[in-house]
Amino acid sequence: MKPSPKPSPKPSSRPLSLAAGVLGVALVLSAVPSAATAATAVPSGPATAPTVAEEDVMPHLRALQRIADRNGGNRAHGTRGYAESLAYVRHALDRAGFRTEVRRFSHDGATGYNLIADWPGGDPNHVLLSGAHLDSVKQGPGINDNGSGSATVLTTALQVAKARLKPARHLRFAWWGAEEVGLVGSADYVRGLSDADRKAVDLYLNFDQTGSRNTQQWLVVKDGQQADSAAGQVFESWFAARGLATFDIGVGGSDNESFGKAGIPSSGFSTGISDCIHDACDNLANVDPATQTTSTNALIGVVWQLSATAPATARP
Repeated sequence: MKPSPKPSPKPSSRPLSLAAGVLGVALVLSAVPSAATAATAVPSGPATAPTVAEEDVMPHLRALQRIADRNGGNRAHGTRGYAESLAYVRHALDRAGFRTEVRRFSHDGATGYNLIADWPGGDPNHVLLSGAHLDSVKQGPGINDNGSGSATVLTTALQVAKARLKPARHLRFAWWGAEEVGLVGSADYVRGLSDADRKAVDLYLNFDQTGSRNTQQWLVVKDGQQADSAAGQVFESWFAARGLATFDIGVGGSDNESFGKAGIPSSGFSTGISDCIHDACDNLANVDPATQTTSTNALIGVVWQLSATAPATARP
């Protein structure tokens, strides 16, 4: 089954050792929630968002490349390469103090996994969820599509922990499996939400390809819902303040679609389809470190801003 087309414009902290990550595969396959906890965070006023440099972001992509290299050149659904990728991300989050959980699902005769990480504190009735798909296609390592988005979300989560952020909204981060075979992992997650849990998610932010070379503009997701529109404007303002161009796109084509079908507002952005999408050449050379770093700082800035306050009422 082919994935839905990725968004495209209309005309107009250091990483942990891979040895630790490999050991974590056993934890992934057990799919048991982590016992790691952090000190309970109490909401406070807005804090100044930190910024990161290439050396904070790119090591995660180098780690994913090494995982692909030793596992047949890919990190696809149902493979050891995917399991090791998930273990690497989970181990980093556990050490940072997140509560992590691996959720299983099945597709095409193989077991898949979503990784969910919750930062203690914030109003559980107002959840800000940021996510990216972690799997690649079988034809290549998927370093831009979507190691880049996964690294953007991971680096942001680790900055939340480093700052001991005390958000008003509850912060949740996710890494989806089996996106490349039809948005399967995110759809399974949304399908498993109770009505109350679905209503508690104020907004979902998705990041699919955040380090494309030759990026001319950031493609900001806006689907017209009030919460989504407001989030899209926050992203646009962040880029505009730095003289960077943006272009509005719709929800379809990546994991936003799973949330949109359930009536959950979403936003996020992409740097567009790269030259080596779904091919063996989607490796480290297919990612521009400066673009990747800018994308990560954009998410950090927006998470800091959106998490500082929570709506007075829950979403209908």
